This record gives sequence, structure tokens and C-alpha cells, in this order.
Amino acid sequence: MSLAPRVVLVHRTTEYEELVAHHGTHGQAAFFLSSRGRNIEEVAARHRRTRAALAEVTSAIPLTWRQSRVERADLDRFLFAPEDVVVVVGQDGLVANVAKYLSGQPVLGIDADPGRNPGVLVRHRPSDTAALLRATGSAAEELTMVEAVADDTQRLVALNEIYLGAPGHQTARYRLGLDDDGGAVEAQASSGVLVGTGTGATGWVRSVWQERGSGLPLPRPTDDRLLWFVREAWPSPATGTSRVAGELPAGSALRLTVESERLIAFGDGMESDALELTWGQTVRVGVSRERLRLVG
Repeated sequence: MSLAPRVVLVHRTTEYEELVAHHGTHGQAAFFLSSRGRNIEEVAARHRRTRAALAEVTSAIPLTWRQSRVERADLDRFLFAPEDVVVVVGQDGLVANVAKYLSGQPVLGIDADPGRNPGVLVRHRPSDTAALLRATGSAAEELTMVEAVADDTQRLVALNEIYLGAPGHQTARYRLGLDDDGGAVEAQASSGVLVGTGTGATGWVRSVWQERGSGLPLPRPTDDRLLWFVREAWPSPATGTSRVAGELPAGSALRLTVESERLIAFGDGMESDALELTWGQTVRVGVSRERLRLVG
């Protein structure tokens, strides 16, 4: 007999919970905020809306289905199963955070605080949950993801973008090349390299694209095409700036060979779950075989 589906509710600790955990009590947190001209009620109200959304979503899960919950900070230790239905209750970024840990499970994005989020990935209200769960077997939108694979088999997948650079604010030194460019490379010193998808083109990638005044067309979330940008490349006798932006179609890859003591690669802002790269290592970045299946 097959198992009933399991709904995995993904959420994150609210600002209010973080404040109370840090200061010990509601009163002490309120005093801390008031001393800085803030009112804790604003933060507490968002907390109550988030908790109400979680409660409404939970009540919409069929009684015969199994349930589990995971907080954002525990995603890298949680084991998702093939039959899971993942329900993300929170912000757009939380969908991106969970995407890298999935392998084809359907995802529902529920906006816990409408009006504060763009709604690119959390497209639905808590009241839509029951109907969405019934529709998880139907076609879902398959969003393109980006992957980085190092020469020691380390691998990283992300929904929005992958950043490669030095930890902190140090200069990253490396050699940059493209798979289809006859082996040509350029030594660079920069603030790092950003490689993003069409979903990422609504966030960090778009801000770099706009600031740069780039003429490259932004990809759509389902396009098998990435954009890449070198951030603040520095010209010197030993480093160049001729390769600072471009497109990566499916099957092509950007190659970066480390010439610093330590570089990292992380996806979707989760620096705590990064690839560690040392001098001489090469990492290739391109379109991933995996897709995020977003329902609705």
C-alpha cells in the first residue's frame, strides 16, 4: 500500500521571535526597540499574521495526509522524501532557500504577509491551500535553476543566483573562461561573479543588470538561459576587464579557476551552506538539470 502524501511546511523564525529570544522577554524587547524610536507592536503584528497564516494552512491539510515542519535554519539537515508536497509559508526568498534541497517535489508558495512581498514565488493566500493541495498532481511551472560544480565533485544548486567570490569584502582573484571560447581565459581581480536565472532576474541579478545599463535581455523564469556579471572588475598589468558580462545557454558553462587562498560559492543568499574553493581549483557554473516545480 502506498503512503499518503506528506506535507512539509517550511517557515522561518519571525523578527519578533528573534527579538524575544535575544532579549529574554517581550518587555525587554519592547524597551530595546522603544529606546531606538521603534514600537514592538509593529513587529508583533507581523508575527501574529505569520502564525495565523501557518495555522490556516495547517487546518487545510487533509486529515489522511501526513505532516511535518521545518524551519529555514534546519533545511540543510532535513530529509525530503519523493512523495512530499512542500508548502512554503513566508516570503519569496524562502522558496528559493528550500529549492536547492528538492528533487522534483511540488512546491506551493503561500504569502504570510500580503502587501510586504512581491509575490513572485509566494503567489497564493492561506485560504487557497486546500484547492492547491488538490491540484498538486497537475502540471506545475518548472523554473530554471543554476548549478556550480567544482573539480572535487562539490556541487551547489540555486534558484535565483550563485555568487562566487571571497568571503567578507576581500578581493577575489581567479581566471575566467567560457566552455565554448576556445580555451581563452582572463585573469581578474574583482568583488566576485554573479550568475543568475530568470527567477533571479527579479532580484539581485536585475539590480546589477540595471545598474550596469546592460543590453542583455533578461531571461524569463522558465528560460534555459542564465546571465552572468563580474562585479567591480579591477584593471591592472596582471588583471583584465574585457569579460564582465554575458549569457549562458543550456549546455554551456562559465569556468572559474581560483587564484586566491580561499574563495566560496553560495546560492540564494545562504552563505552558511557554501562550496569551499582553494588555490588552483576550478568550478563550472551553468544551467542545472533540476527544476523547481512551482504549483499555480
